[in-house]
Amino acid sequence: MQLRYAFRLYPNAVQQAALARAFGCARVVFNDAVRAREDARKAEQPFPTASQLSRKLITEAKQTKERSWLGEVSAVVLQQALRDVESAYRNFFACLNGTRKGPEIGPPRFKSRKDSRQSIRFTANARWSITGSGRLNLPKIGAVKVKWSRTLPTAPTSVTVVKDAAGRYFASFVIDTDPAVDATRLPETDRTIGIDLGLTHFAVLSDGTKIDSPRFLRRAEKKLKKAQKELSRKQKGSKNRARARLKVARAHAKVADARREFHHQLSTKLIAENQGIAVEDLSVKGLARTKLAKSVHDAGWSSFVDMLQYKAQRYGRTLVKIGRFEPTSRTCSTCGVKDGPKPLDVREWTCAACGTLHDRDINAAINVKTAAGLAVSACGAPVRPEPVLAQREETGSHGFSTQPCTA
Repeated sequence: MQLRYAFRLYPNAVQQAALARAFGCARVVFNDAVRAREDARKAEQPFPTASQLSRKLITEAKQTKERSWLGEVSAVVLQQALRDVESAYRNFFACLNGTRKGPEIGPPRFKSRKDSRQSIRFTANARWSITGSGRLNLPKIGAVKVKWSRTLPTAPTSVTVVKDAAGRYFASFVIDTDPAVDATRLPETDRTIGIDLGLTHFAVLSDGTKIDSPRFLRRAEKKLKKAQKELSRKQKGSKNRARARLKVARAHAKVADARREFHHQLSTKLIAENQGIAVEDLSVKGLARTKLAKSVHDAGWSSFVDMLQYKAQRYGRTLVKIGRFEPTSRTCSTCGVKDGPKPLDVREWTCAACGTLHDRDINAAINVKTAAGLAVSACGAPVRPEPVLAQREETGSHGFSTQPCTA
């Protein structure tokens, strides 16, 4: 399994200028490759191959006066920009012929120096290294200071240097892990849990535990509104506007970082304590078109479930997703009788058949666990739900990616 480990970088002024040159050169090569392919398409000619683009846009371009500055950065950075173009077109064509799962994507677009995210990638051929003092030594950039928040489990295969909208620099290392070794890091347990995700409480567990929703965006709305208002009053193109834009970006980055940290801590805790986890496959894209859109995006359910999925795969746990049309809120978890639909303001209800008083969220979490086949009977045997016909996938929805991007 491949994972990414990200660490904060603190380049000095000289190194920031070198990184800016590398970002710019990679962007130019990327745009030149996209333009070459678009020109070939309009001329109804075959697309130039990767080797042809490499020779024309890098090797030969360095000999010209207009592109001589491409030699100031590592050649690996430029080669990786061409690989990004190849990957972008490959994904686009796979989306057209229906072999790629997930949301529809368009053809590659030209990159801009004003993009909120700039990145370059170094592979092993670039001969980058981590020095004895803990700095990241990058070719033609220098030894950059790194804030190591944890140790790398194995030697990384590549590193991507990223500059985000808030002006922060990060080093993202790709790590190849051994699933057999990772599975032994957490002891096996007989505990299983069902999770009902919501807005009043971020998650309600089948054992009755309720985890409050931090609502990071809602709590920061006042500060974000003030910063955005200051930005709107600055003259376009001025340095004051650039500083105000950076202030807004940093405020949003603080909210996103807090939400991501909460998701990581909670998902790691649940994976460590439970052998099996059941969640509902919510249509986040559909819910984001309702009046609850801001709260849905603030909760970040998709990101949380993605973390559960790759961590379960890494540590030998079981994650089961039940269908979004399963009537978990209408079914009595005691006798199994299905009641009618209930408005969101009904938080407790009594089963008409057996008279059990249910907490809406806890009852739904128990039903999620039962529907996933993780419930256990009195004799200790797993209780599986009866087979039902698969529901048709909702328009505009898509499954989660099985390839993790963060750790």
